[in-house]
Amino acid sequence: MKTSNNKTLLSGQREELLRALKTRFEKNLNRHKGLEWAKAQARLEANTKKLWSLNEMERTGGEPDVVSLDKKTGEYIFYDCSEESPKGRRSVCYDRAALEARKEFKPKDSAMNMAAAMGIELLTEEQYRQLQELGEFDTKTSSWVKTHADIRELGGALFCDRRYGKVFTYHNGAESYYAARGFRGALRA
Repeated sequence: MKTSNNKTLLSGQREELLRALKTRFEKNLNRHKGLEWAKAQARLEANTKKLWSLNEMERTGGEPDVVSLDKKTGEYIFYDCSEESPKGRRSVCYDRAALEARKEFKPKDSAMNMAAAMGIELLTEEQYRQLQELGEFDTKTSSWVKTHADIRELGGALFCDRRYGKVFTYHNGAESYYAARGFRGALRA
């Protein structure tokens, strides 16, 4: 689904995205028990920038879905719920500093830069573990997660996956990238 350059969707794009999100919401009720799609949709329709970001999540293979509601703010929280790390966001290093540090064979982009351009946040390790309570994700791939500044200052970054029925957190040099590693995002709308 191609988007316009001004971070808004055309009417047909908006309808197509909302239809896809509603279908996913209804197919995966276990991810958002007690929540109603109509309320989430009304909130989304009032915020075109958030719709654009959700479209970017969808366009890059993230299959975003509602995972919770922040009762204090009224915001619906969406995570990428694709079975594996989103295909359109793999083979990237962690952040711009890591990208610039690579002397040869630079990846096309970094996870942090792509997320910022999409208007989303990388999942934290805690959010990643919450996602894994809703199903089994990243059984063949892995996903960068938001890394604490003290680890990043030492040149490292964290990523997670699910293997052997368990969720694991690992570390790697932030400049590394692999065909099977991407990132998952979160969006509050």
